[in-house]
Amino acid sequence: MLQQIIDRRLSGKNKSIGNRERFLQRHKTQIREAVRRAVDGRGIRDMERGEDVHIPKKDLSEPVFGHGEGGVREVVRPGNTEHVKGDRVAKPKGGGQGQGGGQASDSGEGEDDFVFHLSREEFMQVFFEDLALPNLERTQLAETPEWKSHRAGFTNDGTPTNLHVVRSMRGALSRRIALGTGKRRELHELEERLALLKRENPAELEVQRMLKETEDRIAFLKQRIAAIPFLDPIDLRFRNRVRTPVPTSRAVMFCLMDVSGSMDESRKDLAKRFFILLYLFLTRHYEKIDVVFIRHHTQAQEVDEQNFFHATETGGTVVSSALVLMEEIIRARYPSSEWNIYGAQASDGDNWHHDSGRCRELLAQQILPLCRYFAYVQVAEQEQNLWDEYSKLSEEVRHFAMRKATEASQIYPVFRELFKKEGAQA
Repeated sequence: MLQQIIDRRLSGKNKSIGNRERFLQRHKTQIREAVRRAVDGRGIRDMERGEDVHIPKKDLSEPVFGHGEGGVREVVRPGNTEHVKGDRVAKPKGGGQGQGGGQASDSGEGEDDFVFHLSREEFMQVFFEDLALPNLERTQLAETPEWKSHRAGFTNDGTPTNLHVVRSMRGALSRRIALGTGKRRELHELEERLALLKRENPAELEVQRMLKETEDRIAFLKQRIAAIPFLDPIDLRFRNRVRTPVPTSRAVMFCLMDVSGSMDESRKDLAKRFFILLYLFLTRHYEKIDVVFIRHHTQAQEVDEQNFFHATETGGTVVSSALVLMEEIIRARYPSSEWNIYGAQASDGDNWHHDSGRCRELLAQQILPLCRYFAYVQVAEQEQNLWDEYSKLSEEVRHFAMRKATEASQIYPVFRELFKKEGAQA
């Protein structure tokens, strides 16, 4: 006979999850350091996978009590078959070199004392733990809400697959008890009365009449009790499920990048790293995220991700064309009353001289009032007129920020500085 055991405990099969959480809390410093090294050494496409964390032996040691020097004490050695109390134990032969321990590696690399693996979720939690969206607010989806089905008690109508047998039988039993209690009580009384009448003189006409009436009444009550159906349609109970609208928060991220001749592949790669970090960060705060790619030189256009990062263009730069297109797309497809709008712009700072002032005006008057946050990253060191105009804006608007990043190693620190929690250290 095959026996099956079903584990219905809330903790499931992962019975050591509590110990694991305490371990992560205790060695948080080493874990943060391992995540930082992983970020520096891996590509953006591998950002979301887990990581092996190495804990040195010295950090795993537990505090213990030890005996001080001097004094007289007795020690019991397990497995002793040669010595008795009072014997003096000689030093082991073989010189000063001990028997334990291994030789050091010629390469200078030793084995870690303890290694464990951070899951994807744990890695991302540590990765973003001290970051936050500035003044985070969530605009709820109002026009087309998502629907969620959940239990809503029982109903008298439904499909056979939703029939709840236990509740139906319980209802049937309650109905039979309710309908038959009075009749059974009367039947019990009549049966006792019939037994008393049979002990009296049955030859008397009055006794015979009463016997006849009692027996007829008993037969009638038994018939009525037997007529109570075992299961009636009104007893059936079906599981009821209803669909209710679930308000969900959603966001759109606009990626604006200069693709003119001055933006080479290395600068595009810096911009790509920043955009992907921002996307991963937003996925931890919103359930639905749209990404809009806008590239520009003298003219702007909305493209897919492949053309956004890899298509090449030549010519000058007019940054305002991308901002105008961004505003048009917001007005047409992403109303600010229903979407959380974020903007990220990457450029080398080169722009037509007379256009930079217009860019600042467009941001201040048209785009920033619609956005939750807008970040500008310059992937070149030299400050030009666009940087000067944006600097004026960053002093006036709280949810606009700008930074420089000229090397791949600077992208993550710049990102953390832009999105650090209020009051937290960079």
